[in-house]
Amino acid sequence: MVNQTSLTEFILLGVTDNQELNPLLFTLFLTVYFVNVAGNGAILTVVISESGLHSPMYFFLGNLACLDICFSTVTLPKMLENLISTDKAISFLGCISQLHFFHFLGSTEAMLLAMMAFDHFVAICKPLRYPVIMNPQLCSQMAVTVWTIAFFHALLHSIMTSRLNFCGPNHIHHFFCDVKPLLELACGNNELNQQLLNTVTGTIGMGTFFLILLSYFYIITYLLLKTNSCSMLHKALSSCTSHFMVVMLLYAPVIFIYAHPASWSSMDEDRIIAIMYSVASPGLNPLIYTLRIKEVKGALNRMIRSRICRK
Repeated sequence: MVNQTSLTEFILLGVTDNQELNPLLFTLFLTVYFVNVAGNGAILTVVISESGLHSPMYFFLGNLACLDICFSTVTLPKMLENLISTDKAISFLGCISQLHFFHFLGSTEAMLLAMMAFDHFVAICKPLRYPVIMNPQLCSQMAVTVWTIAFFHALLHSIMTSRLNFCGPNHIHHFFCDVKPLLELACGNNELNQQLLNTVTGTIGMGTFFLILLSYFYIITYLLLKTNSCSMLHKALSSCTSHFMVVMLLYAPVIFIYAHPASWSSMDEDRIIAIMYSVASPGLNPLIYTLRIKEVKGALNRMIRSRICRK
């Protein structure tokens, strides 16, 4: 993937043009990153170590925790470095690599959330057949398929973006390399890249979101028509609420960024919204799951108590 110009690096302008805010933003984002890594790392450890959590739901939750750590690591360390450094340059290859892994992990998370919605649907609407349908082999195949599709989706964007001509300014009005800011800098015709972004990324994003909504439609319909027990209804809705909150944290800003014409918003607005799904969402996900799912909360408490007792 070699660009067709002599450009060797880009300058990431960061989160804000107000340099006085950088120390405060560095402290804030470093704290968020620590919470993200510690929280998702704890969930991943619990899911792996606790035999009682070796079920499809927690298999997908472990995948999500791993994804959230990697997803924020793609953008946050470089953003933190730029907040305290005067050198905000990123090499051309580094920029394309960051773009690739951002779209790879982001689209993986979108499709994984759809798989989790399907898992909820089978668990609630077909409880007797759940162990047969959601067997370990199918869960592994679903996870591998999601990761593979996402990888090639990101590879398409990284290859097509790397082949653009960059002959003008190299200042990216963002805190990481993404397709839309790079298209702003490209010379010549980039209509094909824009169509790929709208069509391919839009299909993955909106397609998975539609599958999630369809799963919840069947779940709600089933609960209202077939469930007579209030306790069962409350338990089912409680388990789905955590997942739906995570879905909205990811999809609401992503849909706003990628589903409307570029002329509808400024780059400043895009940067703020990007912080929501690339920084805030991965950090909030472990808090949502540990606070709302008692099995995860109980497993974490047991792990902490055992560590304390050993000391």
